[in-house]
Amino acid sequence: MSRPFAWEKSYPPGLAWDVPIAVSTLPELLRNAVAAFGPETAIEFRSQAISYADLGREAERLGAALLAAGIGPGSAVALYLPNTPYHPIAFFAVALTGARAVHLSPLDAERELAHKLGDSGARTIVTTDLGGLADRTAPLLAQGLVDRVLVGEDARWGDSPAPPFAARDGMLPLSAFVAGAVPPPDWPRVKPDDVALLQYTGGTTGMPKGAILTHANLTAAVSMYEAWFNAVPHDRTGRDRIIGVLPFFHIYALTTVLLRGLQRGVTILLRTRFDPEQTLRDIEDGRATHFPGVPTMWIALSAQPGLEGRDFSSLVYCGSGGAPLPVEVADRFERLTGHKLVGGWGMTETSPAGTNRLGTGASKPGTIGLPLPGIEMDIAALDDPHRRLPPGEVGELRIRGPNVTRGYWNRPEGTAAAFADGWFLTGDIGYMDEDGYFFIVDRKKDMIISGGYNVYPTMIESAIYEHPAVEEVLVVGIPDPYRGESAKAFVKLRAGAEPFTLEALQDFLKDRLGRHEMPQAVEFRPALPRTAVGKLSKLELRAEERAKAGLREQAA
Repeated sequence: MSRPFAWEKSYPPGLAWDVPIAVSTLPELLRNAVAAFGPETAIEFRSQAISYADLGREAERLGAALLAAGIGPGSAVALYLPNTPYHPIAFFAVALTGARAVHLSPLDAERELAHKLGDSGARTIVTTDLGGLADRTAPLLAQGLVDRVLVGEDARWGDSPAPPFAARDGMLPLSAFVAGAVPPPDWPRVKPDDVALLQYTGGTTGMPKGAILTHANLTAAVSMYEAWFNAVPHDRTGRDRIIGVLPFFHIYALTTVLLRGLQRGVTILLRTRFDPEQTLRDIEDGRATHFPGVPTMWIALSAQPGLEGRDFSSLVYCGSGGAPLPVEVADRFERLTGHKLVGGWGMTETSPAGTNRLGTGASKPGTIGLPLPGIEMDIAALDDPHRRLPPGEVGELRIRGPNVTRGYWNRPEGTAAAFADGWFLTGDIGYMDEDGYFFIVDRKKDMIISGGYNVYPTMIESAIYEHPAVEEVLVVGIPDPYRGESAKAFVKLRAGAEPFTLEALQDFLKDRLGRHEMPQAVEFRPALPRTAVGKLSKLELRAEERAKAGLREQAA
């Protein structure tokens, strides 16, 4: 691609695409933050205030204990943690040793945990006694998948719902593990191109793949966000307070809340789980300035009774990421609160920097925004990933930049298939307009082919979200003897709303969708399935529909 790129003319004043993108290492990021903000509060968790200096000391103490246990460059340590101070302590401790961190999700099934441990080479798990997580590691020890489990005692952080942890074979309290540990005079040398993190992703057609993220990838992403937001004055306050309810084991929160937050000297209001009323209290009473969330959180907040009367005066930034944000949800939140939802698009494989929407100026409904500085993006033909398409044509988004993964751990074939001419193939279907704004119409794997037409479930979901009775919706493809596939809508109704018929839904959508896009089935659910980060998930719904189709075939 030649410069100037189409999106540069749409950048806000003072923002240059070719601004230098700084890359460094996670230990350097931590040390700089400690030096700059030492006595300031980095994390508020329950009744505890943890300063930057405290965080640095805790990470060094655990890092020293890991080194003494033989963990260093070339090793891997699995973090099996919800949002608790043990996560940033352990994450930076692993980085200090030169080992690679491996994120496990508290929602992973035992089979997934076993796969990630075996694939990553992690023989040590850091977890907590909160939520029964320590107990769930016992089978992994028994199967010989790990050598040790280090258990952080949740009671350390104030009133805890977890029962006291008792040491057992292979499972040791973290406090005992770090007792007497002394940081070395010289830490292992960590280079920007070293692997910092294996972040597992995918799994819809098989076991998850470990995206290789280096120190350079993660710090470049932080630098890209900084360059973007430095040109958006409303993003800054004197002392930012960020609601940290997005899980740190997910790349969105890891980079945009933890890493970028610490680099900026913010206070993170760390929360173990999302609760709409707690979030509103953090805004009203805790005077939070920033709240990055996922669409399901904004849907839940928008459904809170009396939202328009709550005090949002402290907020300077409301961001949505992790999944496409329905236009109707953003419009409803802005009508009720006066705050515009911004945010953008990214992936695990991009650390997750990609695009961002402007919070000021003219709005383009449905856009994922403009590429961040240092990132190149374009659109490739669906039938040929090497052929670039002109503005306005629909194809697959491609991306390249210093934030993009170099591939998947132990997956040379998967890595090769994910790239074309040095561009990472995102699997997202969309287009770029003449002004350089990108739009996504769906995921490639979600696309429905109905009667020979490409049908994009996200477009159908956006139209259904306009129905006043609908709170949440997911659309998946189901077998259709005439069309091959057709769309089915799974709907969660707003409180007090009455179900409607398929015919009534189709009548509502007749001016919003084409005939080939029209849902041919609707099902109401009290709740829709979610992923570990709170995103709505179609995986379970597809599996249910495949099982139903199989039973029908057997009966026939």
